[in-house]
Amino acid sequence: MNKSVRIKMISAVIMAVVALAALGVTLGLVFAPEAPVLAQEGDQTTETVVEDATDGEVAVEDEGSDKGMIALAAAIAVGLAAAAGAIGMGIAVAKTNESIARQPEAKSDIRSSMMLGLVFIETAIIYALIIAILLIFVL
Repeated sequence: MNKSVRIKMISAVIMAVVALAALGVTLGLVFAPEAPVLAQEGDQTTETVVEDATDGEVAVEDEGSDKGMIALAAAIAVGLAAAAGAIGMGIAVAKTNESIARQPEAKSDIRSSMMLGLVFIETAIIYALIIAILLIFVL
């Protein structure tokens, strides 16, 4: 296997791992029962007092406290995926240009395999974006 192809495959695998790590961070932030690290004293949350008509009991419902956390987690996931994707794409393009400079006769083969690798990296970023959008609008 050609050295440049191996480097491209390694960078694509690294991108997939980073995208999965960003997804894990997102899901961890979203589904954490309570995040004491992010809670601050004096946080103002909107609470609604609901009185049950039959028993006269008062229940307090917390509204909208998770929406900001979901948006923050989605932003972190997309940011990490995009940053790691840009780094992986930069490495792939740099190595491709080096290999074309060494073997100009293999230019078309090298360029086509680079494009395939870039498509895979970009797909991982788009998956992170789709998951972030789903988290914001569905949850």
